[in-house]
Amino acid sequence: MTWVAAVARLRARREPGALVTVAAVRGHAPRKAGAKLVVGRTATWGSIGGGNIEAVAIDRAREVIGAPDPEPELMDFALNDKVTGPHGVQCCGGAVSVLLEPLPVVPAVAVFGVGHVGMELARILARHDLDLHLIDTRPDQLADERLSVLADAVAQVHVHHVPLLPEEVLGELAPGTHVLIMTHDHAEDAALCDAALRTPGLGSIGLIGSAAKWARFRSRLETEGGHEAAAIDRIKTPIGMTGITGKEPAVIAVGVAADLLRTFEGDAG
Repeated sequence: MTWVAAVARLRARREPGALVTVAAVRGHAPRKAGAKLVVGRTATWGSIGGGNIEAVAIDRAREVIGAPDPEPELMDFALNDKVTGPHGVQCCGGAVSVLLEPLPVVPAVAVFGVGHVGMELARILARHDLDLHLIDTRPDQLADERLSVLADAVAQVHVHHVPLLPEEVLGELAPGTHVLIMTHDHAEDAALCDAALRTPGLGSIGLIGSAAKWARFRSRLETEGGHEAAAIDRIKTPIGMTGITGKEPAVIAVGVAADLLRTFEGDAG
């Protein structure tokens, strides 16, 4: 498997890892500059030359994988018989610098309802390194030509057209996914709120709408849904940054995105 495919596999599985690259070589060394090794929690792909260099790099990569907010780092190795590493001696005669780059699990966001606000929000979030799920019951909202503005997205965009029960997508989401409920149908919103509270492992849950809408929803969640008040309090409404009061779709989207970015930083910390 190529290192590119290995990185893609970790990303798809939402597993952390590290990319290890031979950054510079002076004299004789097992591999040339540019050789790469991908390190996961339990597996590796590729090689930077084996021996002490590779074993030490793997050990350090797995320490970095488990650290909060890891940073790239450079490791230097002297390859001579006077230097004994924790995994033995490599006496090729040269020196090697190795760059270790963390591959963290990126945030995940699911937007239920890709109408005016949802589309503006998707355009903003698509510029960030995250997994972005777009869910709608209306096929025209997810048409290729409408989503073409996301063609150069940094995010990995996953499109879900679910004609009948969009809440079924909740069970497919990765643990920690942040959920935003903003469909065109208040009955659909209510069903999604109920299902989200019953789905273990989700991140934050946000609902777009007025105070009057939330009062009705809260009453139904308590009386018909049987949810405890503390559980219902997990749903944040209104969504977005307080103090941003404009009602234009793009303004709402900016406020919601900014609040999400703040949440991501809290998660990373």
